[in-house]
Amino acid sequence: MTPMTAAEFRSLLAERTLVADGAMGTMLHAAGNALDQALPAISLSDPALVRAVHDSYVDAGVDIIQTNTFGASRLRLAEHGLAEKTEEINHSAARIAREAAAGGRILVAGSVAPAVSVHQRRRIGRAARADALREQITALAAAGVDLIQLETFGYLDELLEAVEVALGAVEIPVVAQATFGPDARTLSGHTPAEVASALAGTPIAALGTNCTIGPQRMLAVVRELRAHTDLPLTALPNAGLPRRTGPARFEYDIDAEYLVRYVRELLDTGASVVGGCCGTTPTQLAAVVEMAARHPARTTPRLAAPPAAPVPAPAPATAPSVAAAGSVVVELTPEVGATVDETAELAARLTDLGVTLLCVGAGTGVGARVTPADLALTLHQQLGVEVMATVTTWDRTIMALQADLLGAHALGLQRIVCETGSPPLLGDYPHVDGVWDVDAIGLIELLAGLNEGTDFYGLQLPAKTDFEIGTRINPGCRDLAQAAARARAKIAAGAQFLITRPLYDVDDLQRLLDAIGDDRPPVLAAIRPLTGFEEAEFLAHEVPDVHIPDAVLARLERAGAAGAAAGLELAAELAAAVEPLVSGLVIAPAQDPVATVRHVLAR
Repeated sequence: MTPMTAAEFRSLLAERTLVADGAMGTMLHAAGNALDQALPAISLSDPALVRAVHDSYVDAGVDIIQTNTFGASRLRLAEHGLAEKTEEINHSAARIAREAAAGGRILVAGSVAPAVSVHQRRRIGRAARADALREQITALAAAGVDLIQLETFGYLDELLEAVEVALGAVEIPVVAQATFGPDARTLSGHTPAEVASALAGTPIAALGTNCTIGPQRMLAVVRELRAHTDLPLTALPNAGLPRRTGPARFEYDIDAEYLVRYVRELLDTGASVVGGCCGTTPTQLAAVVEMAARHPARTTPRLAAPPAAPVPAPAPATAPSVAAAGSVVVELTPEVGATVDETAELAARLTDLGVTLLCVGAGTGVGARVTPADLALTLHQQLGVEVMATVTTWDRTIMALQADLLGAHALGLQRIVCETGSPPLLGDYPHVDGVWDVDAIGLIELLAGLNEGTDFYGLQLPAKTDFEIGTRINPGCRDLAQAAARARAKIAAGAQFLITRPLYDVDDLQRLLDAIGDDRPPVLAAIRPLTGFEEAEFLAHEVPDVHIPDAVLARLERAGAAGAAAGLELAAELAAAVEPLVSGLVIAPAQDPVATVRHVLAR
């Protein structure tokens, strides 16, 4: 492939805006890597992790991904004893990004930071800095990057040095990005106007800013840059300020709606490349991509090949409601090791039985699995079946929940089952606590607010959502008054339908419904056939707030090896018994979902 020139890159930016990716270092940090280590070296020690980060941004739809080479100069790597691996680290990082770039459909930017850290600056002179930059930039170009992206330069003299070195070392486009503080000045005290003036006349492909500040303050910097240069502009803000969560641990809480709103203004101001820096995530960048695709400045198709057209979501007026009397829902839970294709095949077999509504559960354990919302949307798009997804609040910030819910709604997911969730048991620490910004009631309130057109903090949204909001109630809870009070609190928060926890006794359900009162939304009873006496005994004695009647235990014990068949019979009998009390059923098979559904529906 013939390398792109600066003129060709500027011509491309004149035709349409491009979306760059978001944070690399923050994503690696979130995966458990300390920020004080040489993050570029992870391209050697854990290339799969770096590739996964790139893939997440590619899946988000960005046009440019940046190599994991920020701080990969010989001088910076020397602080970690890795100077002799400079070329190897840069080559590996460029190769990983190149492979993730989908055969050239996405541009790869070679990320180049200042050659020295702030602490090194006083003792390392210009010549040594230039040599280190030249080595890194040459290595990246040789490895096939499409452009060099000089980023997070806080000292104007170092940015000018880097531009001179890059332009002399390679013929591919060079993008120069300074970083500004909250006072709209660089670390060296220069204003955006002064930076633009200093770089005027150089054949760089674009000028811009990244890091340090969030989108609001970056907008002011870009406005000043725009007033003093005709070069294409780039703008990659941080996700606001980080919050310290522990020793050397930080997280960002900015929500996608806020980021998108300001990125839209950056485009209005004339930015040609937008994206994110520290703290920004693939979910947020996906929202930026969606907005940018509709922005007037983006007049032609993006570089990336367009995705297959999704199956349109049915209009709310014709979509079957969870609350419809006689509803039969089948719950599927994404299991560790199960592929999406395998789940889709199972779902297709269920629809052949006449199932028209699937609920994707949250699953348990620590293994990696597809999120319920993602799986539900995939099933809807592939099969056209109506879906709802369980969303748990455990280990999620309110901002992350809000961003993901808005994104899921934009893709057609309307029905949400709200749960608090529980942290999984982890090795030697079975009593590890969870992290919750909100519980299920708070999640219900969040969704109710989105339906009214406001976010969690009461700020107005561009449009209202139309979520159907469900939640769980527990007829098996030993404290009936507490279970009823919590159910009423969920209703007051905005729950529109209730689903029981797996039910094993019709009398438990009747008592809870009586305690809740007549002024309640529709209720669906969850039926999960027991697989035998061993499981039933475990649930009865080791799992809190699960009630298995003695008669059920005795019947399963008598069944012996035929316990699974007895469990199916018990489930069918229970379904028939609760039918007069509820608006529908949620069948949650433990084994052979097709056979289970066929048996229960044949009651």
